[in-house]
Amino acid sequence: MAKLGVNIDHVATVRQARGVAEPDPVTAAALAELAGADGITVHLREDRRHIQDRDVELLRRTVGTRLNLEMAATDEMVGIALKLLPDCVTLVPEKREELTTEGGLDVIRYRSSLKDPVELLRQGGITVSLFVDPDLEQIKAARRLGADYIEIHTGAYCEARDPGSRRIELEKIDNAVRAGRKLGLGVNAGHGLNYQNVREVVALGGIEEFNIGHSIVSRAVLVGMERAVREMAALVRGG
Repeated sequence: MAKLGVNIDHVATVRQARGVAEPDPVTAAALAELAGADGITVHLREDRRHIQDRDVELLRRTVGTRLNLEMAATDEMVGIALKLLPDCVTLVPEKREELTTEGGLDVIRYRSSLKDPVELLRQGGITVSLFVDPDLEQIKAARRLGADYIEIHTGAYCEARDPGSRRIELEKIDNAVRAGRKLGLGVNAGHGLNYQNVREVVALGGIEEFNIGHSIVSRAVLVGMERAVREMAALVRGG
C-alpha cells in the first residue's frame, strides 16, 4: 500500500504573503499527521520564499512520522541537512524565477556537482532521493550516483490536456517505476497530483510514496487540513 507525504510549503506561502505568524506550517504538519499522513515534506528554497529555517528546525523536533527535506544540492543546504538530520533529503533543481519546480534534475549533466552532496548526506545517515523526470537514462544515472530513492516528476502527466497525451505520459511513469525498482531504487512520485488525477498513477503500483502539497493545501482552505488529508490518503491507499 502506497504512503502519503504531505507537502506543507504553501501553508507557509500564505503566511509569508502577510509577513505574520499564521497560518503556522508546523501546526499544519501536526494536523496532517493526525489525519493519517505518513510523512511531511517541505522545500527549503535558497530564496526562502515560503518555508523558513526555523520551520524546518521545529518540524525536525515535532514530526512524529517522517520528515522529507526537499532542497538544492548546494553547500549551504547540505550543511543545514547534516545539522538537522531529516529522515530523507530529496535533491531538486531550483531556479529563483520559477513559480514551482519545473522539471526533474538533469543527473547526467550535473553528475559531478551532485556526487559530493549525495555522498555527504548518505554518510550522515540520511536517505537520499533524486527528483527526476520519467526518463530511463536519468534513472540509471541516479543509481550510479548512489541515490537510495528516486522521486518521479509527474508534472507532464498532470498537465496533459487530452487522453492520448495522458496515456503516453502515464506509460512513461509506469516504465520509470519498473526501471527504478529493477535497479534496486525505492520509487516515490509527485508534482501536480490532485484528487482527480492521482488514481491512475496509484493504479500502476510500485510507487512507495506520493508527495502531494498544493492540491491538499488548496482543499484544506475550504474543508480543513484533516479532511483534505484523509481524502487524499484514501485515494493514495487505493480507496
